[in-house]
Amino acid sequence: MKIILAGAGKLGFKLAEELVAENIDVTIVDKDVDVIKTVNNAIDVLTVKANVLDFETLKELDIDTFDILIATTENDETNILTCAIAKRLGCKSTIARVRDPELDIQRDLLKQTMGIDLIINPEKETATSIFKYLMKRYGSLTDSLAHGLVKLVDFKITGENDLIGKTLAEIDTFKNLLVTAISRNGLMIVPDGSTSLEIDDVIYLIGKSADIDSFYKHNTDFKSHGLVNRVMIMGGGNVGLYLADMLCESGLDVTIVEIDEKKCRELKQLLPHCLIINGDATDPKLLEDEDISEMDAFVGLTGFDEQNLLMALTAKHYGVGKVVAKISRPNYTRVVDKLYIDAAFNPAYITASNILKRVRGGRAVSVYLMLGGEAEVLEIKLDKELDVLNKSLKELNLPKGIIIGSVVEHGKAIIPNGDTVLRKHQKIIIFCLKDNVSTVKRIFMPKPEEKGGILREFWRSI
Repeated sequence: MKIILAGAGKLGFKLAEELVAENIDVTIVDKDVDVIKTVNNAIDVLTVKANVLDFETLKELDIDTFDILIATTENDETNILTCAIAKRLGCKSTIARVRDPELDIQRDLLKQTMGIDLIINPEKETATSIFKYLMKRYGSLTDSLAHGLVKLVDFKITGENDLIGKTLAEIDTFKNLLVTAISRNGLMIVPDGSTSLEIDDVIYLIGKSADIDSFYKHNTDFKSHGLVNRVMIMGGGNVGLYLADMLCESGLDVTIVEIDEKKCRELKQLLPHCLIINGDATDPKLLEDEDISEMDAFVGLTGFDEQNLLMALTAKHYGVGKVVAKISRPNYTRVVDKLYIDAAFNPAYITASNILKRVRGGRAVSVYLMLGGEAEVLEIKLDKELDVLNKSLKELNLPKGIIIGSVVEHGKAIIPNGDTVLRKHQKIIIFCLKDNVSTVKRIFMPKPEEKGGILREFWRSI
């Protein structure tokens, strides 16, 4: 499979990393020489310094031999035109990143007239992820595994827990649940029964929704994570706009604090049911004047990671139940687990997850990048004749970095054991390390042999 990435910013770079790890032939085109140098120093891909809108460059690259072009430059119009040109020159499928809310409204028209197969809006995808998180009772990482039958959650080991020093095999609390990973001091551990828990560990649990609910009810202050009614958003950019609109539509009381006066006037027109405050959300007096301590949730959405993290911590200090920060720097992902922040959302990872789901074909029902992209959770349909079918899990001898966390059949989910047999038409939830993604694809998602191959699978997923 051949993929061309037009633009190597945060999203393009992350996509290139993930695709190369799956042994996909990737070519990156970017006009910034510094960006090209950064890519060449970090990833083994073919790079071309050129304007992606240059017809001759695309022709010289034999664009008609590529399966997918993904346009992720910083300019929406460039992405749209690049996809249109590539499609006209014979590229089989195209994906465009489009962030402007006005263009996003016209996505169906753009797809029809410009030959774009998929339009992705990172800000809208991020806002949707944060909205779903805020509307949940607790910190569920995923929202649609097996249509809600299965949940993946994180749980921090604090001094208040009696789990410190115990091995997983000794802990009855995890009955009917599976600990897929442990984040410890910024490092990811794939545990086994002999792994002991330490203070400040963040464990990732997968299980049936009812069992996850029961676990949280008995092991956390479940009431303090109740339903959200009042939300303060710091930053009125596109993510804040989308999120506030979703929250207001759900009947929540929303306050946006934005330092730019012109943007505040625009927000007041677009969000008539939302309270817009023109001011600096880092000012403690402003926060107190706006009753920060009475808020159920606080979301930091400025363009500065440090500010988002700091103010999320400040909101937690004021007693806010759920605090969320948007971050863009990959190195901050490891820091979040050490802070008392409930969740951090990286738009590049969220968008990359959604694009990877399409690229991998129709059998990848959902894809979630975890732990800074070091691991993934995939939901896969076993709808083909596979070598793993009618075999028990212990017969598969899967590598340690691949864990089947749940098997779903006939509307019921189970947490499997070594004797669980995989059968056709089941759905499986797989946790795997980044290095094992290609192995998962080879075992559970082999390339289709029928005419049309991966492109047919791509179209099924749209």
